[in-house]
Parts: sequence; C-alpha cells; structure tokens
Amino acid sequence: MQVLYTLSTVDESPTPTRLQAQLDQHFEQTRDLFTYLTWFLTQVLRYTETYAHKKASKHLPTEADLNFNTKLAGNELLWQILEKEDFKKQVNRLKPESRTEPELIRKIHQQLLETSLYKEYISNSKRDKKEEKKIMEFILNDLLLANPVFISHISELFGNFDDDGESIVQLIGTLLQKPNSLSLDTLIDVEKEKFARELLRTTVEKDSHLTSLIVPKLKNWDPDRIAVLDMIMMKMGVAEFLYFETIPPKVTLNEYIDLAKEYSTAQSGHFVNGILDNIRKELEEQGKLNKIDFKKIKK
Repeated sequence: MQVLYTLSTVDESPTPTRLQAQLDQHFEQTRDLFTYLTWFLTQVLRYTETYAHKKASKHLPTEADLNFNTKLAGNELLWQILEKEDFKKQVNRLKPESRTEPELIRKIHQQLLETSLYKEYISNSKRDKKEEKKIMEFILNDLLLANPVFISHISELFGNFDDDGESIVQLIGTLLQKPNSLSLDTLIDVEKEKFARELLRTTVEKDSHLTSLIVPKLKNWDPDRIAVLDMIMMKMGVAEFLYFETIPPKVTLNEYIDLAKEYSTAQSGHFVNGILDNIRKELEEQGKLNKIDFKKIKK
C-alpha cells in the first residue's frame, strides 16, 4: 500500500525494477528499525559497565562505588543476542552508535537502577533464564516504549516507526524468547515477502481491469475525488479477490477495513467495506470468485 501510494505521486508508469526497488526499500527500513531498537535495548544493559567504571574512577570512591553490581551487563540473553552473527552484521552495516544519543541511554539506565524490579534482579547472584528475559522485557516495554522522550527519538530517526513499530516489537519479543529462531538476514518471512511482491505486481499490472470493476460501484461518487489511499486499498482488495485463491474473501475484507480506518479518513472503513463487499457479491454471482476451500482439502 505504501509503495503504491508513493508511486501514485509520479507521472510515469513504474517498471518492474522500480517496483521491486521501492518494496525492497520498505523491507530495508523495517530491518533498520528492528536493528536499532534491539541495539538500543542492549546498550542500556551494557551501560552498567560504563557506570561501574565511572563510580570506581571517582577521586574518593566508596566501597559501594568499587563494588557496584555488574550482573546486568553479563545477562546471558543479552550476550546471546550480541554474539549473533546476523545481528553483528546488521549493526556493522547500520552503525546505530552514530545515530543515537548517549545521554538518553545514560538517563534510561539511571531510571532502571531506581526500579524495584532491577533491585530484585541484582539481589539474586545466580543466573535464571526467566529473570534474564524478564529484565530485558521490562526495559523494552516500561523504560523505552513507555517513554515519550525515547518514542520521540526513535520516531525522528525512523519515519516508519508508527507503521512498523507494533510488528517490530513482536519480533523483538520472539528474539528474547528464542534468540536463534530469528534471523535478521531474513527478517521478513519468505512467504510473506513473496506475497507482497506478487500483490504489488498484480495490482499495478491489472490496474485498468481493477478500476473498471470499482468505478461502477461508486454510484454518485466522482472517482477523482475519492481519497487516493481508499482507491489503492480497493484495488488491492479486488486483486486479492480475483488473483489470490488462498485468501478467503472475509479475510480480505477485514484487512482492508482495518487499513482504511488506520490510514485514511474516519469514514473510509465503512466506504471501502461497502464497495469491496458489493464487488465480492457480484464476482460470486458471476462465478469469478475462485477460492481454495482448505477445510474440504483436509477432509
């Protein structure tokens, strides 16, 4: 949808190469956001080493300064992530340290030291996998994502945060659960990436036919006055009806209603739903809605 919207602002017809390049750029932005957010999380934990060094380097350090608990920096889950070859590769490529604000890391670390969860964590000298994961999830959810200053910081760096943030956080949750189950080289599922490419290509190639099915259903609406995003979403929805036999019509309807509500006008959800549902009914009556019934296949 975002690629199609971007392409709608230029006059020339997009070539297959340009379509792929635009989509790849969106995929890369998603990977960059994931890498940076994960890296920032690791740096909050690792700042413990810097903090301990500063305390021990005081002119007249106290016994507490010299014996500051550095358990957090040795978090085993943290080091599983830091030592992942794909993570190191993406960090080396992105160079997140050049984008960040060291003072923000310090402040968030200081907030962490004052929390009861942190004090409970360091009170146990033993390593516990659940506790290692729990403290990292706490930093991510309560100190980063619930922090307006951090949200402002990451939103300025990544324009796709509003769109991709929720799914990226879910992916980081997967990373914290099973570090080796997620590869940053193939962050986006192969099948999902394939589907995205096919949907984009089909919507562009079949544009005239998709438009011819939508316009008659607009009744008193002038096609030129309809929100660009609404028209794009309707074309994508009709493309799924006609050319993606494994996607149930109800799934298509629900997805585009949600997209319309989130990205377009307040009335778009109802409008897009009405047009798509009318087209769906017509295609069914004409026998043109050919979908695979997986329930019957399983039997």
